[in-house]
Amino acid sequence: MRTLVLNAGYEPLAVVSFKRALVLVLNGKATVVAADEAHPVFGSSGSWDRPSVILLTRYVRMPGARRVPVTRRGVLRRDEFRCCYCGKGATTIDHVLPRSRGGADSWENLVACCLTCNNTKGDRTPAEMGWAMRVTPRVPHGTTWLVRGVERPQPDWREFLAPAA
Repeated sequence: MRTLVLNAGYEPLAVVSFKRALVLVLNGKATVVAADEAHPVFGSSGSWDRPSVILLTRYVRMPGARRVPVTRRGVLRRDEFRCCYCGKGATTIDHVLPRSRGGADSWENLVACCLTCNNTKGDRTPAEMGWAMRVTPRVPHGTTWLVRGVERPQPDWREFLAPAA
């Protein structure tokens, strides 16, 4: 079981195990916002509802701007595991402007790509190949990209994971 941790301002911070969440609650560092009452936790000194969402009692400052790190898995997930060029299932990523020509490892230059298209394209640009891109690569936004572990949200997390405007 996983627990969503909210900052004191109700923004999602992390996903932790229910055990870690219960320790935070018992130490007075968090309060339970939503709990799974059907599966309580039993201990030698009592029983508690299993926390599903907790709220920290003190605000935790996040250093710097929260940016979404570029990862292979992230690019594939953003593009829904579909090739940017042909629409088939994608298992690799491709640099729109090849690295050999100065292309960066950035959200705007990486796309999901099937192995066939990736090998065919080589170190050329889509324009040189005469290919059209199905999507324009962009930096993903929203809490599901900033908080690790919310790829598979639980039903009672939905109200706290509303897309960022």
